[in-house]
Amino acid sequence: MRLALAGLVAGSLVSRALASDALSLPAAPIPYLLGGQVTVVWQHQPAFRSPYEGSRSLRPDTEDAVSHSYTLYTGARLLPWLDLYVDPEMIRGEGISGGVGLAGYTNGEVIRNPEAGQSPYLARAFLRATIPIGGESEDQERDLLQVGGPVAARRLVLTGGRAGGCRHLRHQPLREQHPDAVPQLVLHQQHGVGLRRRHPGYTRGGAAEWINPSWTIRVGAFQMPEVANGLDLDGDLLHSHGDQVEVEGHPTLLTARPMIVQAMGYENHARMGRYRDALDLAARRGGPPDITGTRRPNRRKYGFALNLEQPLSEDGDTGLFARLGWNDGATETFAYTEADWSLSLGAQIGGAGWRRGDDRVGVGVAANGLSDAHADYLAAGGLGFELGDGKLSYRPETIVETYYLAQVVTWAALTVDYQLIADPGHNRARGPVSVVSLRLHLRQIVGHE
Repeated sequence: MRLALAGLVAGSLVSRALASDALSLPAAPIPYLLGGQVTVVWQHQPAFRSPYEGSRSLRPDTEDAVSHSYTLYTGARLLPWLDLYVDPEMIRGEGISGGVGLAGYTNGEVIRNPEAGQSPYLARAFLRATIPIGGESEDQERDLLQVGGPVAARRLVLTGGRAGGCRHLRHQPLREQHPDAVPQLVLHQQHGVGLRRRHPGYTRGGAAEWINPSWTIRVGAFQMPEVANGLDLDGDLLHSHGDQVEVEGHPTLLTARPMIVQAMGYENHARMGRYRDALDLAARRGGPPDITGTRRPNRRKYGFALNLEQPLSEDGDTGLFARLGWNDGATETFAYTEADWSLSLGAQIGGAGWRRGDDRVGVGVAANGLSDAHADYLAAGGLGFELGDGKLSYRPETIVETYYLAQVVTWAALTVDYQLIADPGHNRARGPVSVVSLRLHLRQIVGHE
């Protein structure tokens, strides 16, 4: 708790300095950005019903936890068509149950890998080349991963280096998608400020985007970890890589305001195990199944995701959203979260109606489920990298969430969040679970275009 309070004070001072007129940076010869982001999350979980538990269960006792993350964002336009971004980061503390026991985990700021430690690391270091194709010029707003300035409405964007998958390599950042991700719901993080992270989870790779005013096509290829949820990346690129393709359009369907429609397909190759192979091996040898004993190079996992966002106000702060994700569920979950399908939907309302234009209130529901093979593996006592109750009475995990985000000042927001989780870890024998959270987010950017 002392570390969290110290980090909160330090982050507040940094944000005040960035926001203050007293910070006088010399006139830059090139366009640049300098930004900072600090997030502190406190969570409280009351005790809940749990007739049994395993080594990777959500713990049933009353628990409080604090996590905090710090990121420094730097970017510079080296050439009129070439940007460089370098972002060091640190995540400290932990979430309830140390970050395991749920498919739709309550706090995306938590380190999910004990090997990650709590020391600073290089989160992103990548180059982005923007090649104009034609069309009128449009202004691009400065963001934490974008220097900003005029760009051609039709352009080719090539990005490569270290980042968090396609989400952080995009020329126009939207929602985070890990190569092995079935999208999950943490509403005030997906549709408010901040990013979702389970562990540092950064990779190396490249992406290409063909951007037009009404549609965009993205393709990307990235390194996979050596083991499930691991930090070290596999250098055998021939047999270990993740490939993605995404199409984005802006049709006018429900209202006069265009909808954002994103459809993504992916295929991952890695040294993964198979759930059915683990069950067969356990039947011959006895004992609970262990998927790590069935890992083989160049195993394949594929899936798709569909994201819909419908703005209902001119500024987009009020709107509807929905997301669907699915993967084949035959090979082990290798990154992100243990769910083979996911469906979420909800709504957000901007605060203009009660004279708090920068505030947000939202509500949503999400369901996460498993393939038959994955459910049978956990029911037999198998362990995933974040789930393992020792046995399983399967039912999809369901989350209902509501939040209020108050923009205290331009550089600080406070979110109050409540989640009700039924069948935690896809197990109807345990729960339901209530989690209350407070989330303080400090964010500031300065720069020159």
